[in-house]
Amino acid sequence: MQNVIAIWSSLNLRRRMILIGATLAMFAAVLGLGRLAGQSDMVLLYAGLEPAAAGEVVAALDQRGVAYEVSGDSILVDSTQRDSLRMALAAEGLPAAGGGGYELLDNLSGFGTTSQMFDAAYWRAKEGELARTLIAMPEIKAARVHIASAPSRAFQSDVQATASVTVTTTGGTLTEAQARAIRHLVASAVSGLQPDAVQIIDTVSGLIGGEDGDGFSGKDANDRAAMIKGNVERLLAARVGPGKAVVEVAVELVSDREQITEHSFDPQGKVAISSETEESSGSSTEPGGNVTVASNLPEGDAAAGSQGKSENTLTKERVNYEVSETQREILKGPGAVRRMTVAVMVDGVVTLAADGTRSWAPRSDDELATLRELVGSAVGLDDARGDVLTLKSLEFQELPAAEGTLASAGLLAQMGPFDVLSYVQTAVLGIVALVLGLFVLRPILTSAANRPALAAPGPTLALPPMGGFASAALEGEVDPDFEIPGMTRIGATLAGVPEVLDPATRLRRLIEARQTESIEILRGWMENEEEPA
Repeated sequence: MQNVIAIWSSLNLRRRMILIGATLAMFAAVLGLGRLAGQSDMVLLYAGLEPAAAGEVVAALDQRGVAYEVSGDSILVDSTQRDSLRMALAAEGLPAAGGGGYELLDNLSGFGTTSQMFDAAYWRAKEGELARTLIAMPEIKAARVHIASAPSRAFQSDVQATASVTVTTTGGTLTEAQARAIRHLVASAVSGLQPDAVQIIDTVSGLIGGEDGDGFSGKDANDRAAMIKGNVERLLAARVGPGKAVVEVAVELVSDREQITEHSFDPQGKVAISSETEESSGSSTEPGGNVTVASNLPEGDAAAGSQGKSENTLTKERVNYEVSETQREILKGPGAVRRMTVAVMVDGVVTLAADGTRSWAPRSDDELATLRELVGSAVGLDDARGDVLTLKSLEFQELPAAEGTLASAGLLAQMGPFDVLSYVQTAVLGIVALVLGLFVLRPILTSAANRPALAAPGPTLALPPMGGFASAALEGEVDPDFEIPGMTRIGATLAGVPEVLDPATRLRRLIEARQTESIEILRGWMENEEEPA
């Protein structure tokens, strides 16, 4: 402890401040590293939740007293508790996905529940179940389903149900294939709902397909062109070799939706569908003889035995004919190929001579005609549609060799995966050690090295005669004639006979006799020490 006090007393104000600052910095660094080492590793619990669902999860974590962090739309918890928390929250139905499902029907009782209330709860439960199913897809982050079904009423024709689905994807937009899958999923879950009556709305790209959309955007055309291009390249590679053919395909699709209804009648194609025949017959009797006035009287003189008789027959036939009729309803949806253009460039024939020279020659016309026929059949070329196929044999230019050295993996890549936090902690420890060495140990060692030492005894000591006694004093800082008060000369005997001793022996005897005074002299020298240049 005395050494520490002595070293502290020997330092000036500037060095004391440096020492205090370095000590505080070291303690702060140690405390910071301790907190980093004691801090738990936070990992993702849930991300991309709706605000209401995220609030419910945070409230559940607060009730359990679990430490968590919220970063944007992500909730982070300790890595050792993540799996158990997910299971516990799932048992409580958290996070809520797509609202309530069929459990909404459990809250309905038979008393006070009207048919309208039950229908509303049923459709609400149906929408919630469909939303849960959609969120289970890895590409969809959030979904909402709305089903419109008119109630059945008497004397009213059946009204077709419709539905709309709003989805939010985890990244990018929803593809047409995924939209078709969602349409069929919703249509299959609702009785009487057709897939065409389901509208899919992406929060990023808007309406996907449907009546107002073409259903076959440029992306679908590019996908079809890429498929045709791959087929043609694979076909040509079998003949000209891999990398010896370049194929480009442009497909223009029909984006219009058309519905045509036709009615045609054939007057020559009549067919009898029914026939009715009606026959009627009758007879009448008339008196005979001459017709006179007297014969027409009731009491006339007409001949009694003379009469006339008549008969008639009537036949009617009615035939009903149906004229031949043809009715056609044509629905043309988007997606048909309107026009397609294909450009194919194949390399020629390369031959190497015996001396190593390289010669190139184009492929023959017969081979090009055969390749053209094969490519046309592979892409489904239709000249009536306006399709164009161009096939040429041209020389491919070799790519220049890349100059430079081969890139190799760096030092970090060779070290493999590492923990960034551990390396940061090691770097901070190194910085603290460096600061401690530069600003604490170095000034102390430097001050100790620059401290002036006592003059070594030797030829600098002199023994001038003083009163018949042999006496000596140190040369340099102390005046040779300096007399210490209350001290007798060392080197004189009681008999007054001088004794000649070497300087080292005299100095040692002086220090042993006056230890306290020697220490005070040395301390005075240290306090009055001049600053080193």
